[in-house]
Amino acid sequence: MTAAMAMSLLAATGSASGQETSSPAPALTLELNALQPSEKGCRLTFVVTNKLGGTLDKAAFEVALFNEAQVVDRITLLDFKDLPDGKTKVRRFDLGEVDCAKVSRVLINDSTECSGQGIDPKACIRQLQPASKSGIQFGS
Repeated sequence: MTAAMAMSLLAATGSASGQETSSPAPALTLELNALQPSEKGCRLTFVVTNKLGGTLDKAAFEVALFNEAQVVDRITLLDFKDLPDGKTKVRRFDLGEVDCAKVSRVLINDSTECSGQGIDPKACIRQLQPASKSGIQFGS
């Protein structure tokens, strides 16, 4: 068999070790989608998808908001409530007396609640995949 034939055979079969496909790693994706002024102060909109492999009965995070001088302005708890497995939800939080224009960064400090049947209590922070479409730096 020539080298070219061997390469063609490998390409057709997927790999030298076989057709193993790996399932995606468990994850909790949390996207800061928008910050908008509200009657109370500032509304944070999140898009969250539970891909942890089980329903979350409750998920909550301690979040720090930084001002334009990169100083922590507020630490608050955000309760995302129940998150069914494989489901994407939108959650909004109105934070009183917060000026959206002065928020420069949002940091997920910790997961204060992560519970569900078969869910590791640390999964919400360990498998967290933060993202931002808001133009504000967001992460853990």
